[in-house]
Amino acid sequence: MSEFLNTFFFGIFPYIALASLFLGSILRYDRDPYSWKADSSQLMSRKGMRLGSNLFHVGIILLFFGHLVGLLTPHAVYEPFITAGQKQVLAMTAGGIFGAMAFVGMVILIWRRTTNDRVRATTKFMDMFILLLLFVQLILGLLTIPESAKSTNGESMIALAEWAQHIVTFRGGAADFVAHEPMIFKLHIILGLTIFLIFPFTRLVHIFSAPIKYILRPGYQIVRKRG
Repeated sequence: MSEFLNTFFFGIFPYIALASLFLGSILRYDRDPYSWKADSSQLMSRKGMRLGSNLFHVGIILLFFGHLVGLLTPHAVYEPFITAGQKQVLAMTAGGIFGAMAFVGMVILIWRRTTNDRVRATTKFMDMFILLLLFVQLILGLLTIPESAKSTNGESMIALAEWAQHIVTFRGGAADFVAHEPMIFKLHIILGLTIFLIFPFTRLVHIFSAPIKYILRPGYQIVRKRG
């Protein structure tokens, strides 16, 4: 990858993607609040919904927070307890487990949306597009595991974390940390940033409305079926 492309994708593009993520989401919520939903297809068919959705959501949520903590935790914080190499092995193991869960869940959901007539009839283009995009991103993430296994000294782990921490703290030179990293890592980062870029224009916005307070509700919701 040329120096110009490296600087653009890892020094400039992250800020474009993050600006789109936050500003775009705010504008969508303000201007088109009734589109702020996940458009569940459960009413169309329950077959495969529970297993696929649970595996996908649990796996992808754990992967997201694993990436968040792993990339944004400074090396000095965990160094007294665990080496960079050990952290890398832990990340590979956890990522493999959670990634496999999400992979199986996504295969079920994609199969359901493409083979179930009722579900397919109510599936919008962007719904399928973002699901396939997440699927490709997940595959790229799983492919980073064998690449990471080639060297478990933690150097790539530190380099990627330094890149992320420089981006979120608005420090210069962030792109330099990933300049010599394997292409699979770079593709995984670029596609992840692309997902952030288009986030406000997809059903993913419902993530910001996760009903955390529902867990602390005083009573239970009662659903009655017609006899």
